[in-house]
Amino acid sequence: TGKTNKNIVALLNAEGGQANGVGLAVGLSGKDANLLQAVRETDRGDIGFVGRINKTNPEILQTLAGAGYIPVISSVAIGSGGESYNVNADTAAAAIAVAVRAEKLILLTDVEGLYRDFADKDSLISETTVADARELIRSGVVDSGMIPKLEACCEAVEDGVPRAHIIDGRRAHSLLIEVFTDSGIGTMVKPAETGYRPLLV
Repeated sequence: TGKTNKNIVALLNAEGGQANGVGLAVGLSGKDANLLQAVRETDRGDIGFVGRINKTNPEILQTLAGAGYIPVISSVAIGSGGESYNVNADTAAAAIAVAVRAEKLILLTDVEGLYRDFADKDSLISETTVADARELIRSGVVDSGMIPKLEACCEAVEDGVPRAHIIDGRRAHSLLIEVFTDSGIGTMVKPAETGYRPLLV
């Protein structure tokens, strides 16, 4: 994750994440300032240093954001003994979104969003409630690779993030289209039926 983190930081700074020639994107891991704290994941047996996030410390993010910096965080958490744990990146993003009281969680992937039938590209689900999303997982409708992302969205919304989105990061302007149009471009997860797809708040 270290090399990828540095590459993203460099790209952000090269594409305008600068002020007075100084790069504003800052690379962090979840271990820095105990941002992401975890315990060993044992639900599927002992699979080594794979962790489950049990606590967050968002103060470092609030400090950086308040000073105008863009934090780029790799999904490595710290254990109680200082050990490093790999944690799911989607789960880490959800935990951070909850901790900083974000208005939205947006997960980028290489498909357009959530499908009722992955083979049918016309079956894209534009929006769903947490309850319906969990039923899609339970019933086996959701492709296995999408389950961690959808679960992360559900957890974030259940813990107070108003909206969570899964969109195709390969498409030009996908983030803007998802956030600033009524129809969106991917899949939005919301707490309950509201009857419309709201604009950014």
